[in-house]
Amino acid sequence: MSSTHHRLLVAALALLLGGGLAAVALGSTDEAPDANSTTTSAVGTTSAPVTATTAAPTTTTDPPIAWPALPLDGPPGAVTTPSGVVAAVRAATPDGRFSVTTPCGNEATVAGTPIVGAHVVLDPGHGGDEPGAVGPAGTTEKAVNLAIALEAQRRLEALGATVVLTRTGDYRITLASRGAIVTGIKPLLFISVHHNAEPDELRATPGAETYFQIGSDESRRASGLLLEELVRAFSRYEITWAADRDAGAKYRPNSTGGDYYGILKRTAGVPAVLSEAAFISNPAEEALLADPAFQAVEADAITRAAVRFISSDDPGSGYIEPYPRTQPAGSGGGATGCVDPPLG
Repeated sequence: MSSTHHRLLVAALALLLGGGLAAVALGSTDEAPDANSTTTSAVGTTSAPVTATTAAPTTTTDPPIAWPALPLDGPPGAVTTPSGVVAAVRAATPDGRFSVTTPCGNEATVAGTPIVGAHVVLDPGHGGDEPGAVGPAGTTEKAVNLAIALEAQRRLEALGATVVLTRTGDYRITLASRGAIVTGIKPLLFISVHHNAEPDELRATPGAETYFQIGSDESRRASGLLLEELVRAFSRYEITWAADRDAGAKYRPNSTGGDYYGILKRTAGVPAVLSEAAFISNPAEEALLADPAFQAVEADAITRAAVRFISSDDPGSGYIEPYPRTQPAGSGGGATGCVDPPLG
């Protein structure tokens, strides 16, 4: 890459990401084993409150954009159908089409655009008749998740990244189908976008939390970087925030010591983060999450974290030892009652 081209890329990053942070100031007015999201808190614990210390972001300059080269050929891991739905590829067919796993886990043969690789896969949680958490004013998590993922995709692609969404519209998709897309494409980073409910407490600072895969150092690093960026972006808003006592970058084990959350288990081998950026059940946070300006702020944080993860060795921060959780997470993510969207 020429030095002139390099400087232009760095300038573009500073302009795009700096503009997202400026929007905060301008826009601020004050699983069972396949559990889909973290929407419940522990009960019956007597441990003292736990706090995480989130350091200032561990980079002092805008990182260079040096996206690694992606494969140009080879078998596709997924395909974008004519209707815009992304589906994992099972096999190519002799007529040039693809046998795929549909969002509901069925098998279908479709035409479409093959996806051989991606730098980042974003996963808007829930969808269709699974709304996720619902705020007091009726804001649905599924809609917020999709809006933020789409904006993060737009920002990353403007910086030259190749980005794929597991869900591109308001339809159901099982955890198994989401995982098949990710493991088929094998991106450098996977982020599942969710928003929380049922906090332990209210406080003056953001209660963002990110979950990483047990045993994956890169997943842990990505979760710490995302936590840094979320907390930095949200801290400009002077509201009463909701939080769990162990808010931070953390893990949740199942009964055998493995990953509790299905989306982290099903994406093993790819650095994955489950993001629960804010509590949609808190009226003050719901109002922010329903605002496109704030959605852009969260998308900017995701963008910055992805760029830092891929282009630097920044370690992240905010890691916390979680307290034991005994209640199951929110239901959903299975195939029962699932109706596939049109594939085109």
